[in-house]
Amino acid sequence: MPASSCLWVKMTEPYYQETEITDGPLVLTHQMPAAQSVALGIYIDVGSRDESLAEAGITHALEHMLFKGTRDMDVHQLSEKLDELGGNANAYTSRERTCFHLHVLHEQWREALDILIAMVQQPALPEDEWQREREVIYAEMAMVDDTPEEWVTDQHVEALFPGDAIGRPVLGTHASLASISQSDLSGFLAHWYRPPRMLITAAGNIDHQQLVDAVAEAGWRKAGEPVARRQPAAMASGVQALKREGVQAQIVVSVAGIHASSTQRPVAWLANQVLGGGLSSRLFREVREKRGLAYSIGSHLNSLSDVGTWSITCGSEPERAAECVSLLSSLMDDFAESITPQEVERARRQLEVQLRMGLDSVEGQMLYLGGRFDEQQLTSPMQWLQRINAVDADAVAQWAASHLSAGKLWSVAAPEKALSEICDRIR
Repeated sequence: MPASSCLWVKMTEPYYQETEITDGPLVLTHQMPAAQSVALGIYIDVGSRDESLAEAGITHALEHMLFKGTRDMDVHQLSEKLDELGGNANAYTSRERTCFHLHVLHEQWREALDILIAMVQQPALPEDEWQREREVIYAEMAMVDDTPEEWVTDQHVEALFPGDAIGRPVLGTHASLASISQSDLSGFLAHWYRPPRMLITAAGNIDHQQLVDAVAEAGWRKAGEPVARRQPAAMASGVQALKREGVQAQIVVSVAGIHASSTQRPVAWLANQVLGGGLSSRLFREVREKRGLAYSIGSHLNSLSDVGTWSITCGSEPERAAECVSLLSSLMDDFAESITPQEVERARRQLEVQLRMGLDSVEGQMLYLGGRFDEQQLTSPMQWLQRINAVDADAVAQWAASHLSAGKLWSVAAPEKALSEICDRIR
C-alpha cells in the first residue's frame, strides 16, 4: 500500500443491517444511536430509461403526484401532516431510480414510515390535481430551458445516447406529458411500484428489527418481475454545435466512465478528483486561476447500472471560449502522463474528508443505502477508504490514459457568431 498521511478510525460494528421481507421490500438500516433524528426512504427501481417514448416523463410525474394525497388524506391534509412532522420531505427521479424520503425526529419515525408507505402504496392520484401538476412540470421544463448549464447537459446526454431512453430528459416533453392520463399514471405505478423493485432504507436513531416489523405489517402489492434493461450502444463521439444566445458559451465534453458497481471506483474517484474535483485540481488551477477563462469549471463521474460517463463542464465568455476548448483539449491529452504522487495524495485526503464527514449526515447515510440496488453487498465508506489508500499514482495514470484516449463527445452552446471558431479549436 502506498505511503499515506490519511488517518481514519476503523468501524468495528457492521455498517448496516439488511432484512428481506417475505413478499415485501428489502429493508436496510444504518444505526446512529447518538442522532436525534431518523431519515427514511422508499426507493423504486424505475426511472426515465424504463419508459417508452409515449410514457416519457411519467416517472417524474408520479414523483410529483404522490404528494397529492392518499386513500385517507387529501392533498391538503397530507401537506399539513408532513409540515407537522417538522422535518424534511422530498423526492427525486433519476434515469434509473425514484426515491421518496422523510427526515424527522427519531420518536416520529413510525408516523413518517406510515405516511411514506401510504404515499407509495395508496396514492390518490386525483384527476384534477394531475391537470394542475402537469402545468407545474411545464414550468419546471421552462426553468431548465432558462438555465444554460442544465439545458446544454440535456442536449449533451441525448447526443451521447442517440435513440436510447437514457438520452431522453427525465422531465419528458410537452407532447408526452400532454398525452399521459390519470389512468396511465395509475397503471404505471401498479406495474412498477412493487417488490422486488422496492427498497426501504433508514439511518439514524432507529432499531432495525422494529423497522422490519413495521414494514412487514404493511400490505404490499403482489411481487412483479425484476427490472430488465437493455444496455445502450457505444456512446457517440464528435462535436455537437448548438446555437444559443447568451453571455456565456457552455461547454461539455464526455468520455466513457464506469458503471455504478465497478470495481474501478477508487481509481476513478482519484482520477476525477485530480482532474477537476477541487480548488487545487488541474482544471480549476489551469482554466480559472491561471488564465481566468471560466468561473465554473469541474469534472464529474456519472454512473448508471450498466454504463457511465466522465465529463468536464465549463462556462466561458464566447470571445474566450475558443481558447478555453483548446486548453481543455491540451489538458486532457497531457493529463495521464503528468499525474504526480503529490496530486494523488492530495486527492486521497480530499476523498477521506468527504467520506468521513458524510458519516455525520443522517440523511446522507440513508441515501447511501439506496446503492444496494446496484450490488449484492454494500461497501461501507470506511472500507472505501481502505481501497482508495491501496491505489497508487501509476494506477490512476493508467486508468486516466485508457479513458481519455477513447472517443470524446463535445457539446458547445454559444452565439452563432462565435460557434464556428470554438468548434474549430476542438481536437
